[in-house]
Formats: sequence, structure tokens, C-alpha cells
Amino acid sequence: MKILKFGGTSVGSAARIQGLLEIVAPAERQIVVLSAVSGTTNALVEIAQAFAGAKTEEAKQLIKKHKDKYEELIKELFATEEGYKKGKDLIDHHFESISSFASDLFTPSEEKIILAQGELLSTTLWHYYLEELGIASVLLPALDFMKIDEDNEPMIEFTAEKLGAILSQHPDNTLFITQGFICRNSFGEIDNLRRGGSDYTASLIGSAIRAEEVQIWTDIDGMHNNDPRVVHSTTPIRHLSFDEAAELAYFGAKILHPQSVFPAQRYNVPVRLLNTMDPQAPGTLISKEGAQKGVIRAVAAKDGITAIHIQSSRMLLAYGFLRRIFEIFERYKTPIDMITTSEVAVSLTIDDTTNLEDIIKEVEDFGSVSVDREQTIVCVVGDFSSNAHGYVGRVLEAVKHLPVRMVSYGGSDFNVSVLLDTEHKTEALRSLHHRLF
Repeated sequence: MKILKFGGTSVGSAARIQGLLEIVAPAERQIVVLSAVSGTTNALVEIAQAFAGAKTEEAKQLIKKHKDKYEELIKELFATEEGYKKGKDLIDHHFESISSFASDLFTPSEEKIILAQGELLSTTLWHYYLEELGIASVLLPALDFMKIDEDNEPMIEFTAEKLGAILSQHPDNTLFITQGFICRNSFGEIDNLRRGGSDYTASLIGSAIRAEEVQIWTDIDGMHNNDPRVVHSTTPIRHLSFDEAAELAYFGAKILHPQSVFPAQRYNVPVRLLNTMDPQAPGTLISKEGAQKGVIRAVAAKDGITAIHIQSSRMLLAYGFLRRIFEIFERYKTPIDMITTSEVAVSLTIDDTTNLEDIIKEVEDFGSVSVDREQTIVCVVGDFSSNAHGYVGRVLEAVKHLPVRMVSYGGSDFNVSVLLDTEHKTEALRSLHHRLF
């Protein structure tokens, strides 16, 4: 069985939803994972924020505006009166549900329920469209088998058990549809895998049922060797290893959700990145065998980085110093991206600044602290193993004219990362592309 995931732009209009059948072959056994229609999640976030701020009238206006868009979508999507009526009833039901929160005490739990409506709408609308065409499909509610634990980690064994039981009830069906992004938490409440989580859903499902392949369909023909939005003449990479893809996804390659590589890697399920707009393009295959020795593969950049510098001569060579620093970040569940150390100082970067002020207050117990915002990590991925000669020098040569703040090398055989002010990102990407490719 294959898992096919389609992002928001792939279901961004009635024509795109109808066009899924140009890619999906109903006779082949597969699970199709859909994101919300393009723009929906952002609109739902706006509505939730209005409710949270007790701006009920503003929320009602936003709800009407977004519902009107769906009204137009179903007029184009369905060709029969019966199909249109089912679509209309569906839209009315979901937007009435969203409107009902106007009279409630609004909490993060209610916000997550609202955010779940986008995927519930897109999957059911496509199911109804297929029904109108006489194509059999089974709608699988992701809330019945996708679950995270108290640490927000997905429970793959739970998914395997629950989903396996559901699929066994439909031995003669070939086309299954489910929602990306949404799940239940350890309390059984509606939750989500955070933004971009539809990729993660597809990877988790593929891993749980040991799928033949997971396909991520987007609007670009695979993972490129640099950011095509700012660098000309980038090219798709035909084959990557799981490790290389994980580095690129984490450090800024937008085509793939960073977490989605790890379940597939653990269970050795190949992932293929494909282009909805050009289905014949080969895309990028991510698998265990994708690495190439002696080659630099790609460059990616991660914005929104904050650098924290801690200097403390009194902690010189003190036993447990780094451990105590790390424990602070662990308590606030704040991951560290890069770290460099000297005898009297530690510099590290984070991208989640939710608890930054509290973290700084605690870190100041160890010495003087300075913070630099609006930083970018530029990551170069390839063969940087100990027997690879000269590649690090080529990377640093390419950015020698820029004020580099930090360099990270040696923690992985697959990347060299540099930190610089975000204003220098474009120049760094272009210079590296010219120098390396």
C-alpha cells in the first residue's frame, strides 16, 4: 500500500481537487492524506485569535468571509444538485460548529478544535466528489487512530493497532482518505502535529502500516539544491539519504516537514517528493541508500533564529557547567539548534523564543548573557565525514566576505552550518551556490 499526501495548494481550488484523480489511481490500494484547502488554516487561526481576544463580532465577520469562499468552491466542485446539497450541508455544519465558540470561555483546547475543521472539510468534500462520480472511497477519521502522548510524541504502535483494525474491515476497498495534521492528545482531546504536520501524518501512517512508499505531493518538483525563491538555476536532487533529507528539512527546506523523515527512516519506508503541477517529473526519492560519498548535495537556510552568548570566567573548566545550562533549556522544552564552546563561554541558538525571558533570567546565574535576534542558520549538506578533504574549506571560502557569527562542524557527518545576520542570508545562499555548484 502507498501513502499519498497532498498539501494545501494541491487542494487549493475546485479544479485542483478534481485534478487529484489525474494522480490518484482509485484501483490501487492507497491512503490519501489531505491538508486543509490553501489559506484555510491561516483563516482559522485568525478566527481563533479573535475569539481568544473576546472580539466576537470580528470573529463572526471572519467566519462569514471564509464560509463564503467555501460556498464558491462547492459551486464549482459539484456538478449535480445532490452533490452540491451534501457539500452545502457539510459547510453549514462545520461553520456552525466554529460559530458556537462565541458563547464559550475560549481556551487553547477550543482553538485546536477550530484548527481541525480545515482538514475535516477538505477530506469530506473530496470524498463527496468521488461519490458523485461513482468512485468508491472510505473516509478514515484520523482522530480514531492518530494520537500523541504526554510529551507530544506520536504513538506509532497505537496508530498501527487502530488503523490496522480499521483497514481490515474494508478488504475489498482500495481508496482511503484521511486528514493530515490533526490527532488526539493523551487526554483524548483534539490536538494537532503543529503546522506542516500533514507530511508528518503521512510518514507516521506509512511507518505504522509499513507502507511500500510515502509520496509527498506539493507544488515543486522535489527538493532543490538551494532555495529557488532567491537563487537562480537551482536543480532538483533526484536521490537523498534519510540523514541528508532530515538535515535539509530541519534547516529550512520548506518542501518537507522536519519531523517527517524520522519515522520513515526508523522503519525504512521510502519517501518520494513529487510535483502536483508536473506529475511526470521524477521528483526526489529519500531512502536508506541515497547518500553519495565525496559530494556536496544542497544548501538550506533557517530564519527566525536567536543566538544566546554566555560568558563566565568563574566557570572555567567547571565540572557540570554545560549540563546545568542544558537543563534550563530542557525545563522550558526549548530545543537548541547550534552550539559552540570555548574555555570561558558558550554560544547557542534557538528558534522558539516563547520562554526566552525566563531562560535568560536563569542563565544569568552563570555569568553575563547577550542575545542576538534576527539570525539565520545556513546549512550545507553533503559528505563531511572525517575522510572528506577540502569541503569545509570551500564552504568557509564562499562566505569569507560575510560576518559569520558561529560555525558548527563535526557534530554530524552530513552538514556544516554557519550563523549570520538574516540580512546577509540571500548573499550567503547565492555565494555558496556559485562556489559549490
